[in-house]
Amino acid sequence: MSSTTKTGPVGGRWLQLVIGIVCMAMVANLQYGWTLFVKPIQQAHPDWSLSAIQVAFTIFVVTETWLVPIEGWFVDKFGPKIVTIIGGLLCGLAWWINSFADSLFLLYAGAALGGIGAGAVYGTCVGNALKWFPDRRGLAAGLTAAGFGAGSAITIIPIANMIASSGYEYTFWFFGLLQGGVVLVLGFLLVKPDAALLPAATGKVVQTRREYSPMEMIKSPVFWIMYLLFVLVAAGGLVVTAQIAPIAKDWQIADVPVSMLGITMPALTFALAIDRILNGVTRPFFGWVSDHIGRENTMFICFALEAVGIVAMWEFGHDPIAFTLLTGLVFFAWGEIYSLFPSTCADTFGSKYAATNAGLLYTAKGTASFVVPVASLMYDASGSWESVFYAAAAVNAIAAVVSLFVLKPMRAKTIADARSVSTGAPVVQPAE
Repeated sequence: MSSTTKTGPVGGRWLQLVIGIVCMAMVANLQYGWTLFVKPIQQAHPDWSLSAIQVAFTIFVVTETWLVPIEGWFVDKFGPKIVTIIGGLLCGLAWWINSFADSLFLLYAGAALGGIGAGAVYGTCVGNALKWFPDRRGLAAGLTAAGFGAGSAITIIPIANMIASSGYEYTFWFFGLLQGGVVLVLGFLLVKPDAALLPAATGKVVQTRREYSPMEMIKSPVFWIMYLLFVLVAAGGLVVTAQIAPIAKDWQIADVPVSMLGITMPALTFALAIDRILNGVTRPFFGWVSDHIGRENTMFICFALEAVGIVAMWEFGHDPIAFTLLTGLVFFAWGEIYSLFPSTCADTFGSKYAATNAGLLYTAKGTASFVVPVASLMYDASGSWESVFYAAAAVNAIAAVVSLFVLKPMRAKTIADARSVSTGAPVVQPAE
């Protein structure tokens, strides 16, 4: 007579989390390093307008986000390995194309392939974290998303230096090979979790007992409120992400030396390094906070802080030191959406289809990306970034109010109704 005992992968779920974080860091610069390439590309191709170049950024974000539900379906069906491997190959191919793109068509083609690859890696790693850590969902999603937010901080200075010394074309080629290769190798180590090996969901955040299919989820009004909030908040952050270098150059502070903590760097380079670090730190930090005080309460704090930070950046950001610090504040108050929304989605709609469902919600980032070229057009029309800044602050303020006074009661009712259906108990509305 023999018995079998289920064992997890080597290193357990924490090593799975670490692998996901590293993979996320490797694809982060497809988005967060883009701003460093914009001016060199424009200088090499003076007939390409800023708004035309930034269309590539929008294509990248759209393909990165809108295909994640499909990639998530493959993850839910076949596991994370094959999707991550293909994603790594596409990311490397994308930057290789960018290295010799001599037409907008090729630039856009590279952006599309990079978006598909990055989305495959992103959706896989976040979905895997949500499944492996039902008991620490906010923290796990936050740490994984931190790889995408802070991962670029590791390479932002080398990329900037390589562009200056070797040109943007070689930089695209070198980092495409490096980043794509790392993801390709690590993808072989990712494993789909076995439900029998997972701990019970003991977190303080209320979670649903019902497993919603993707079609069931999109029929729920609470999903569309979450989607709207994601779009509103993501739009402001994406504008800053894509335009921070042009803004710094327009304000004539990009190359002004800034000294802090015994370090001296040009204001733009310093700001980008701090931004990437804080954009990463905020994700596990506020994910952990939301595990303890609730998702919507955390959203309200962060979105309100983002609105204040954007206004302060416009009012005081023309000073190099203030610019460096305030862009850090903006990214700190923004990056947590990539941990709060996936964890809120899984809490509300279950773990079984977590990769697909979180992917559907993540398409909101793609919708928000359409604001980036619009912001460029607003600047071209007025010659000032003022209207862009105040519009971004306004939508964050609106999102803060909606998250607390609309999403919170709606989500509580949705979870209560799902529990009543699963237990057969009558629906009892929570007290006002």
